[in-house]
Amino acid sequence: MRNHTPDGLFRRTARGRPLRRTGIVLVTGLAVSLSACTGQGAGGSGSDDAGSSKGTTTLTFWNGLTGGDRKTIDKLIGEFNESQKKVKVKSVPMPWDVFYQKLLTSVSSGSGPDIVAMDAGQIPKYADKGVLAPVDDFYDSKKHMDTSKLVPAAVDSSKFDGKNYGVPLNMATLMLFWNKTIFKEAGLDPEKPPETWDEFASMAPKLSKDKNGDGKPDKYAIALADHETVPMYPILLWQGGGDVVSEDGKKATLDDPKTLKTLKYWVKQVRSEQVSPIGLGGADADKLFQTGKAAMEIVGPWVTTSFSEAGVKYGVTRPFKGPEGQQTLSGVTSFGLSAKASPQTKKAAYEFFSFWNSKESQIKLSEGTGFPPDRTDVDPEELKANPHAAKFGAPDVTKSARPYLPGLVDGPTISDQIFYPALQRALNGKGSVESVFKKADARVQAELDKQK
Repeated sequence: MRNHTPDGLFRRTARGRPLRRTGIVLVTGLAVSLSACTGQGAGGSGSDDAGSSKGTTTLTFWNGLTGGDRKTIDKLIGEFNESQKKVKVKSVPMPWDVFYQKLLTSVSSGSGPDIVAMDAGQIPKYADKGVLAPVDDFYDSKKHMDTSKLVPAAVDSSKFDGKNYGVPLNMATLMLFWNKTIFKEAGLDPEKPPETWDEFASMAPKLSKDKNGDGKPDKYAIALADHETVPMYPILLWQGGGDVVSEDGKKATLDDPKTLKTLKYWVKQVRSEQVSPIGLGGADADKLFQTGKAAMEIVGPWVTTSFSEAGVKYGVTRPFKGPEGQQTLSGVTSFGLSAKASPQTKKAAYEFFSFWNSKESQIKLSEGTGFPPDRTDVDPEELKANPHAAKFGAPDVTKSARPYLPGLVDGPTISDQIFYPALQRALNGKGSVESVFKKADARVQAELDKQK
């Protein structure tokens, strides 16, 4: 699922609930040649020497950080490499689907990475398969850094079966972006985005423009991606009191009355009112907003830099609330250490993790990407270079944020192969909302029953 965000960025333990011995996140993207990325076939070592040369330990770092945030991430890695001579981090970015496809096979063959970036919701799966090493000793003392300064939820999100297998890389929520220029041109107050579904519905006709009268808008009120994306539609489900599965992950809820009512509302908004194009992927939605062809988008902080560089005059606020409240998505991306890492590799990785999570580095990361810091001791006043960063981590935002399909082994199947295809069928008029999603509900339940 991609909007160029750290994959899945939005899965973690929900409301402090322990994560079950399962866990995976949705992944999509474009294929890429790993040999072209790494210059050495599948990449790093993940084994006993981690590319040691002349007293320097080289860490091969696989990740899917390929969006607008990559520039800042590469710069921060470069600063670490220049700050000392003992450890060198070699970043190998690739589309997230390629990353997950290659990770298991490459590690088992001994050609995998030394460290990785992955959504915290993925950690149980890979820890259970013996791909990741526990890193509890990173937190045991202040030897590496004062980990008490890290946001507790960011730390806890990577725990599995009584151990911690990750160190925070970043954390974020999804917010509503609105184009102030388009609002002004439509005769709307550019400083007042919609706060409720009703306000959105009343503004949408003014924001959607069909200049040539062909029945297809040239500009849309919002860009709602319906596949290969961060979960925009699940947020709308929650706001309407619905969901894909129950909170305990045991029951499908796509045929729940509130779920169906919410789906009917938004299918009508998109299909009949044409508030958004049908068939958008996450990257398509980003492009539509960035090029001024959509007035709004629900997306994460990784786009703030690219939108700003494109000259978009935008604002950021909480997603408009529905009948059941104002909820959004939240998640953590974690560093993981190869289970085959030698003591030397582990020590080098801990040095890099400590540098990354220092206060100075977190401020630079936030200012460059818009992600809120994963530390509790960063004052909003220290983020003046990117004022949006503090908004994504504001208490009122994080309090109403939640993960999507946390702790489900069959999460990708449920979302990518059942929910989104059903949504696309409904949006394209290939069946009523009731018939499409009742069938989808039965399929989701069958997947959930496999885990019992």
